[in-house]
Amino acid sequence: MAFIQISEAMQPAKEGKEVSIRGWIHRKRTAGKMLFIVLRDASGVMQCAVKQDKVDANGWENAGKALIESSVEVKGIVKKDERAPGGYELEAAKFGVTNFSEIFPISKDQSTEFLLDVRHLWLRSQKLTNVMKARDFAQRYFRDFFQTQGFWEVTPPIITKSGCEGGSTLFELDYFGEKAYLTQSGQLYLEAFITALEKAYIFAPSFRAEPSRTVKHLTEYWHLEMEAAYYGNEENIKFQEEMVSYVCQKIAKGHPGLLQFFGRDPADLLAIKPPFDRLDYDDAIAFLQKKGIKKEWGDDFGAEDEQALTGHLKRPIFITGYPKKIKAFYMKLDPKNPEKVLCDDLLAPEGHGEIIGGSERIWELDELLRRMKEQDPPLDEKDYKWYVDLRRYGSVPHSGFGLGMERFVKWILNLDHIRDAIPFPRVINRCYP
Repeated sequence: MAFIQISEAMQPAKEGKEVSIRGWIHRKRTAGKMLFIVLRDASGVMQCAVKQDKVDANGWENAGKALIESSVEVKGIVKKDERAPGGYELEAAKFGVTNFSEIFPISKDQSTEFLLDVRHLWLRSQKLTNVMKARDFAQRYFRDFFQTQGFWEVTPPIITKSGCEGGSTLFELDYFGEKAYLTQSGQLYLEAFITALEKAYIFAPSFRAEPSRTVKHLTEYWHLEMEAAYYGNEENIKFQEEMVSYVCQKIAKGHPGLLQFFGRDPADLLAIKPPFDRLDYDDAIAFLQKKGIKKEWGDDFGAEDEQALTGHLKRPIFITGYPKKIKAFYMKLDPKNPEKVLCDDLLAPEGHGEIIGGSERIWELDELLRRMKEQDPPLDEKDYKWYVDLRRYGSVPHSGFGLGMERFVKWILNLDHIRDAIPFPRVINRCYP
């Protein structure tokens, strides 16, 4: 048999025609001498009507024995039926079983912890299947945007000798008797490419040993990062808003049904157009204080603060001008206020919080060495020798940012928890399966 996907079988052009489909039993019910089997494949679901007098004895017996998640093959005539999922039904003429499933362990009203324990099976759910589709589309469109802007994709190391965001969140490992770490970010390595390729980006995993139990934290996540020569802070911010808008527009126009599955109105993403609003850090602190939240100048923002700042918004907003003491050593000081740095965090609306962190980088040798010594504890120049070298040989002004893919997906699909934006979530209390 020449098999087609379910989505193709459910097109008006296939009505009245014989087709062959294959997949896994999603739902099943009996009605006398008829079985209604809802079959799923990667493209969707379709109801199959298996009648005892329409298939051979072996096919009828197998259809009766096959449990949920059995893999099967069905050949039959496509008929229009408004009662069926998607409005079409396959009247089976032949039914075969590739593999008989055992009793599937997932049923209604399972606990979250149980579903995480059997994540390898729960990935078959319609929800997670559609999350992974949306994630894939987003990743494609981000790459498309970088290519239209003349960027090159490069690959940084995952094992490193130095931290990017600070030692307290590094996963340490024994590298053949030497101390090494899992990368927090590919940014420092990405900066090495700008004097060769000028504009480069990476899409790779990053690791943060943060003991956080919030709906927006993972210990392992996928990081989309870019670095561009001759970009100042302003060019960096404009690039971010154009990129985010581009991806939102592509998903909203190309996949409205996928968004609607999650209760997300495609119009929400169609409204994501630059320029985005901006809020200075000082004004953000004042806003939180007016809401009765205890926050002082120099404090960083947590999940609750971001909820207060963005819960009422419909579009992303930039928070700019953070104090240097709460930001990384490589961020360039604001010439108008040396206690602050030229940076931004892009916060998604509706309380989803930070999805991008970016800044103009320190590109002059003396300033970088001075900032490294100011850290508590001071950074050892030997650990960053190669990074410092970049300022010795043809350094230029440059800027960049990092976007957390799971946070972006959580926002556009309006998911309750970031763990559902990644196939196998790694959080503080889970690294299985």
